[in-house]
Amino acid sequence: MNPVLKKINWWIFGILCTVIGLYPFLYFVYGRNFALLQSKTAELLSSNIWNFGFYTHIILGGLALIIGWVQFHKGFRDRNRKLHKKIGMAYVTLVFFSGLAAIYLGFNATGGLVSMLGFITLGIVWLGTTMMGWFTAKKHRYDDHEDWMIFSYAATFAAVTLRIWLPILIILHQGEFIPAYRIVAWLCWVPNMIVAWWIVRRRKETHSYVQQK
Repeated sequence: MNPVLKKINWWIFGILCTVIGLYPFLYFVYGRNFALLQSKTAELLSSNIWNFGFYTHIILGGLALIIGWVQFHKGFRDRNRKLHKKIGMAYVTLVFFSGLAAIYLGFNATGGLVSMLGFITLGIVWLGTTMMGWFTAKKHRYDDHEDWMIFSYAATFAAVTLRIWLPILIILHQGEFIPAYRIVAWLCWVPNMIVAWWIVRRRKETHSYVQQK
């Protein structure tokens, strides 16, 4: 890829992650009549446990999205090994608690069983890949660590792709939110994981080629 185009793509990626990472704070500006909360029942909105889970998920998940993207810049990692490790530990901690909250919230997902299964599965995948990334780093298996963190951040990036796909799906369904939300519960993350698999496979092929030379 052209170096200039690659740099532009990198900054677009970073801007998307930062802007969507800050998006949850709009819930504190606009209150209950904003975004997803409009689709929730009064009973659910009055639940202290659900509210704790919701705000834990969106705030910590947003912060994970903001700090995670810089970790994939090789130059940054090479120049700032200690900082890379500290950011990595912060990212794993944020995902751990946000992921647990996401799984809990999934049981009350708007759209019923289809949405519920989509978001709960995403939460499990998010937690699992992140914990494997942490475990392989602890074992100094750094190639495996990088592979797992690619999958982990692909799951984190679902926050971005959800907000890209959802308005498109709503338009395609003539303004109907529920059917669009059932689809986006899967579409926001499954393609991301396919892209992550392709990136990991390409990395392995490149490493194998270099070793053979």
